[in-house]
Amino acid sequence: MRSLGLYIHIPFCRAKCIYCDFYSLPRSEARMEAYVSALTRQLEAWRERAADHSVDSVYFGGGTPSYLGSERLCRLLEAVFQNYRIAPGAELTLEANPDSAQDADALRRLRAAGFTRISLGMQSADDAELRRIGRVHTHAETVRAVENARAAGFDDLSLDLIYGLPEQTMERWQANLAAASALAPAHLSCYGLKVEEGTPLFARRGQLRLPDDDAQAEMYLYAVDFLAQQGYEQYEISNFCRSGRSSRHNSRYWALSEYLGFGPGAHSDFGGERFALARDLDAYLADKTVYSEKSVPSPREREEERIMLALRTVRGIAADTLPKAAQEVLRRCEAHGLARLSEGFYALTPRGFLVSNPIIVEILEAMGL
Repeated sequence: MRSLGLYIHIPFCRAKCIYCDFYSLPRSEARMEAYVSALTRQLEAWRERAADHSVDSVYFGGGTPSYLGSERLCRLLEAVFQNYRIAPGAELTLEANPDSAQDADALRRLRAAGFTRISLGMQSADDAELRRIGRVHTHAETVRAVENARAAGFDDLSLDLIYGLPEQTMERWQANLAAASALAPAHLSCYGLKVEEGTPLFARRGQLRLPDDDAQAEMYLYAVDFLAQQGYEQYEISNFCRSGRSSRHNSRYWALSEYLGFGPGAHSDFGGERFALARDLDAYLADKTVYSEKSVPSPREREEERIMLALRTVRGIAADTLPKAAQEVLRRCEAHGLARLSEGFYALTPRGFLVSNPIIVEILEAMGL
C-alpha cells in the first residue's frame, strides 16, 4: 500500500502573535464544536479515495490545536482511526502552546487516545521577548508543559524556537538555546523570524529594532554548532533531532510524498494533484468546498521541486540524478565551502543553506528548468 500523511488544521488560538501569517482565529471559541463536526465530515468524505493508502503520519497543526481541548481532540483522532488505515508505529503529532498544555490529566487523555508526539511552541526562554511578540505564555509554563508531557508518556517531544526576534541579541539567543537544550527535547526546530506582509509585525517593522540578515545568519550558524555539541543531528535547514527522532510528517514534504490536508487553509498533494482549501471558516462550516489553488504539477515542475526540497536536507541529492551542468554548479559551491559531496550525494553546508535560494536558482538554470 502507498503511504500517506494527514494534516489537520485547527485554526483557533487564544491570541494572534504579531509575526503569524497562518490562518488562525482568536476569540472564536463558540465555533469550535461546529468545526469538529465539519472536520469529521470531511475526514469521512475522503475515506474511500484514500482506502488503498496506509497512514504513517498525522499532524494536528494550527493555530493552536491544544486550545481546542482534549475532549474534542480525542474525538477527532478517533475519527481518523475510524476512517483511515493507520500503520503500526505511525507518528501522531499534536502542536501545543505551553499555556494550553498545563493540564496533566488532559495530556494523559491525549496520550491514551493515540497521540505519540507533542510539539511545543516555546519560541523563547525570555518572558520579555515573549511579550514583545504577542505570546501569551511564560518560560515557566514551557518548563511545566514539558514536565507534564513527559509525565503523560510523551517521550517524543519537540520544541520550536525563533531567532532574530525584535531587540534580540546574540547573547539572548544563546541563552534561549541553552534553556531549550536543558529541557532535553527529542527534536528542535529553529526558525529565523520572517516579516510577512499583512501581519502586525510588518505594520510595526519601522518601530522595532530587528536583527539584520547578517545577525540572523550568525545566530543560525551558532545554533548549528551548539546543537551538534549537545548531540542533536541537523537533518534539514531548520530542524535538529536526537538520533532517529526526525519528524516523519515534515519529512514527507521534502520527499514529495503524498499528504492530505483537512480544514480551511490546509494544503494537499494527492493523486498527482496539488490543492489548498480557502482560508474561509464560514464556507468550511457550511460544507462548501472552496479551493484557493488547484493544479496538476507538470513533470518539469516536479523536477524543480525535487531538487529544491532535497537541497533543504542535510542528506542532499544523489549526484547521479543531476546532469553535469548542475554538478558543476555544486562543485563550485564545494570549493567555497557551501556544498559537499559525500557517499554520492551533494548537500549544502550550513553556510550554503544561508544562500540556498540563489544556489538552487543557478542549478535550475543550468538544467534549463
